[in-house]
Amino acid sequence: MKVQITNAMLMAFVMNLLFCKAIGLTQGVMAREGENDMWVATLFAIVQGLAMMFVTVVAVRRIPGKDLIEHASVLFGKWLGKLAGIIAFVFFLGSYIVLLITFVFHMRDYFLPGYPLLVFVLAAVVIPLYAVFHGLEVTGRLAMVGVFAIIILNLLVLSGSFNAMDVKRLLPVFETGVWNTVATSRHADTDFAMATMTAAMILPFVKDQKVWWKASAGGILFGGLLVLLWPLIEVGTLSARETGHYILACMQMARSAEIGLFIHRYEMIMVAFFAFSLFVQLMMAVYCASISAAHTLGVANYKKLVVPVSISLGAVGYWVVSDQERAMRVVEQLWPPIALPIAFGLPIVILLAGWVFRGRLLAAK
Repeated sequence: MKVQITNAMLMAFVMNLLFCKAIGLTQGVMAREGENDMWVATLFAIVQGLAMMFVTVVAVRRIPGKDLIEHASVLFGKWLGKLAGIIAFVFFLGSYIVLLITFVFHMRDYFLPGYPLLVFVLAAVVIPLYAVFHGLEVTGRLAMVGVFAIIILNLLVLSGSFNAMDVKRLLPVFETGVWNTVATSRHADTDFAMATMTAAMILPFVKDQKVWWKASAGGILFGGLLVLLWPLIEVGTLSARETGHYILACMQMARSAEIGLFIHRYEMIMVAFFAFSLFVQLMMAVYCASISAAHTLGVANYKKLVVPVSISLGAVGYWVVSDQERAMRVVEQLWPPIALPIAFGLPIVILLAGWVFRGRLLAAK
């Protein structure tokens, strides 16, 4: 298989896939459910994300030239392989929907208020579609820019909030109970699930198999720490109770941060940088959904399906995001029980089946 992306790009993909929804929608949900323990729940999610990524890398590495769905076809046969493709497509459809919700809520409410919803949905369909047609390498380069944007955003919010932060607000830990904190982490787990499932689809295109784990784990750790900074600052400055009042807690944080004498609020700067990373996420959701559909339908070239898949994702996403109450119900209630069984379950099943049907794996190499 022709090498298309470097290990550095893999790490950049993972970091981008963790970030936008995690600091936007996820932290507000976790603040309402876990209160001051929202930052502890994020820590739990980082550990769980590492575990998910480890299982995914081990499962895919046994046949380096095939993604997770192709592994399912080798191990279980053609039709169960197609079922795995359908399951993966459902996951990336859901990923696209929650990312579209994140995109619309940020851009319409803080950047272009009053613009029709259709404008934002078309942007979220056409731009990723264009990028996916130009190949994974193009999106990989954008992901590197996205990492730069993420780091700048974190430095800005840290510099503008550090003096107002009260560390005492972070204590005591487990105030809402250990089990509730662990349960709250499921919302952040869905963000790590996007990274691990995407890795399961793109690892065969990554240059050096020997450092797959190092690059992917590095992305989880560095990306997770960049995400963790936000609940720490939100609890330490706004308080968890106030954070929970907002759908997009990160934008309220951006409004509160003072980063200089002449720029006292930087939410507009944040949206501009934020868009780089968010578009990378949307691109990868379209790309992986197209790959999943191609495996399911037996189409050799996934690019033949990019247009219909993009239109389908955009149409369903438009219906969901057109009603704010419905959109938040999807994010808070429906998405975790759909995403986590797939992201945890599919790699584990493939891993265990590889031990049982070892001969099939050896024959496929």
